[in-house]
Amino acid sequence: MKRVPITSLKARLSEYLEAVKAGEEIVVTDRGRPVAKLIPMTGEGQEDARIAELVKAGLARPPIAPLSDDFWTLPRPADPEGRALQFLLEERRNGR
Repeated sequence: MKRVPITSLKARLSEYLEAVKAGEEIVVTDRGRPVAKLIPMTGEGQEDARIAELVKAGLARPPIAPLSDDFWTLPRPADPEGRALQFLLEERRNGR
């Protein structure tokens, strides 16, 4: 848990909020005494924030329409050469 004086929080608020979004807890201090605690949101609000962050980073696209009711029962596309797995493994090697 990180301790941050109010003056530092005011000067670098967006940086500390990004850390909180990433799951870190921050204790805000006034003259060395704790006065507040910034903690990540839980539940649906956090999930929406994470999706927005991925979209902003270009790692995901927002949906253009909801999934159809039968989406999870549809057959998967054929991939006889296993190219999907090859691309997935390549992305993981590249740190994505």
